[in-house]
Amino acid sequence: MDAKRELLRHTVATVAYRGGKAVRDAPASFAAYSPDGSPRTPVKILAHIGDLYDWALSQATGAEKWNDSTPLPWDQEVARFHAALARFDAYLASDAPIATTHEKLFQGAIADSLTHVGQLAMLRRLAGAKMKSENYSRADIVAGRVGAEQTAAKREFD
Repeated sequence: MDAKRELLRHTVATVAYRGGKAVRDAPASFAAYSPDGSPRTPVKILAHIGDLYDWALSQATGAEKWNDSTPLPWDQEVARFHAALARFDAYLASDAPIATTHEKLFQGAIADSLTHVGQLAMLRRLAGAKMKSENYSRADIVAGRVGAEQTAAKREFD
């Protein structure tokens, strides 16, 4: 596997780790939280992230397609998030050709998803459902580990 593809896979695993932490054990009320009354709630942001990875997969396969999904109930949307990451990662892990450039995949869907994971983490704090901070450079993030099950944090702090 080429180095660019490996880096994309590691980045997707990073999204799974950080995104999983941002949604794990969130109270049920978090899904609909909006500090300013806007419709951009955590469940809508999470649905958008799932759409981003479906889009990235469609770009990689050469059949680009965008879809604005209606958000599912929170737990189902969390599962969809991990499933979308898993489908994209499986394609990256295969020998199948990538129909666009690695850079386009990164600068579009992947970079956007990192922004949205940060939004979810910030919204957790604003909603009073704070999660611990972490030294992510020490996290056990492994390409291919994109599900909800992640290694426990090595160094968390308040």
